Amino acid sequence: MNKPLLIGPFTQLLPMTGLPLKGALKDEQLSIIENGGILVADGKIVKVGVFDELKSADVDIQLIDGKNVCLPGFVDSHTHICFGGTRARDYAYRNAGKTYLEIAKAGGGIWDTVTQTRKASQDELVKGIISRSQKHLKNGVTTIEVKSGYGLSVDEELKMLRAIKQANETSKVTLVPTCLAAHMKPKDWNQDQEYLNVIINELFPIIKTENLANRVDAFVEESAFSPEEIKPYFQKAKEMGFDITVHADQFTTGGSQVAVDFDAVSADHLEASTEKEIQLLAKSNTIATALPGASLGLGCAYTPARKILDVGGALSIASDHNPGSAPMGDLLTQASILGTFEKLSNTEVLSGITFRAAAALRLEDRGKLEAGALADFVVFPTDNYQEITYHQGQLKPSMVWKNGTPIQ
Repeated sequence: MNKPLLIGPFTQLLPMTGLPLKGALKDEQLSIIENGGILVADGKIVKVGVFDELKSADVDIQLIDGKNVCLPGFVDSHTHICFGGTRARDYAYRNAGKTYLEIAKAGGGIWDTVTQTRKASQDELVKGIISRSQKHLKNGVTTIEVKSGYGLSVDEELKMLRAIKQANETSKVTLVPTCLAAHMKPKDWNQDQEYLNVIINELFPIIKTENLANRVDAFVEESAFSPEEIKPYFQKAKEMGFDITVHADQFTTGGSQVAVDFDAVSADHLEASTEKEIQLLAKSNTIATALPGASLGLGCAYTPARKILDVGGALSIASDHNPGSAPMGDLLTQASILGTFEKLSNTEVLSGITFRAAAALRLEDRGKLEAGALADFVVFPTDNYQEITYHQGQLKPSMVWKNGTPIQ
């Protein structure tokens, strides 16, 4: 039997433990272990503490040279990295002042990606997912949520979900699949409710049989599905045992109320949320997920993260990496920029991409460096953790560990 492996020392080790899931956080609350070490066995953390105090004859040692800061591996709780094609033309049109409707009439918008994704083979989608997840991994992201939603038919949504599952089998990153068949109203269906019923009756059972996802998402918006249209859909999804998450309040309100009504794990976007929605989410168990990449891509307001935290809400921060509104796909850069505009402490930013993001996926085994957690952690070449957000994503990790194994 192999001995446990002691990894370190780290100039600063931030376990992200002892912090509440909800509410504002001050940097004074952040636990920092100087000259820290992580004891690992069988892909999990055995113990975290001062490196010299963890040394013994019963452990193997892997020394980490130089000045460095160690954090839990980042969790990106909302992405759309399974897609075909590009939407670079949309981005140029948008910046040139064209409206969403004008772009759609010119052949752009979500339906453009649907068309290109339908043309792609499953193998092509797998290659795209792995390539994009590798980019995330290099930036310290060790768990990535991945949505379907560019298929918008039973067969095409299955192709996407199967591609995500296949990619997860070979990817070094953990991929968490979500069914977003209710992303928009398909142009090749005349009856919206009929489409949703087909997804419920034909797609959901196959997803369960093949274990393709345990999460169902929907875009609740005037341009997609109304609260009234989506409620029967979510009701059936809950009855079948799916977790619920919602694209909510991106342009108009209404989605966050649906999220709370269905005890959704998370309500994501929230750029249009008012005081009413902020209070509603704060009093619920639903985690608010900010998507600053979409704000940067669309040139619109940010999620009111500061207000959400100040009234006691739980805030996750995700990249929304997608080919249309959020093509950057750099979680740390986006989280750092959100922190600047919303005046978030370093602890709030880092919590939003570690344990609070893990909670938005109902994953209790990551996002913190503590006994029993997965040995997923990221190391930055600095002796001060404040440098990480200060450089707004340009200070890159020197090492990334997944399940106790160095992968970069």
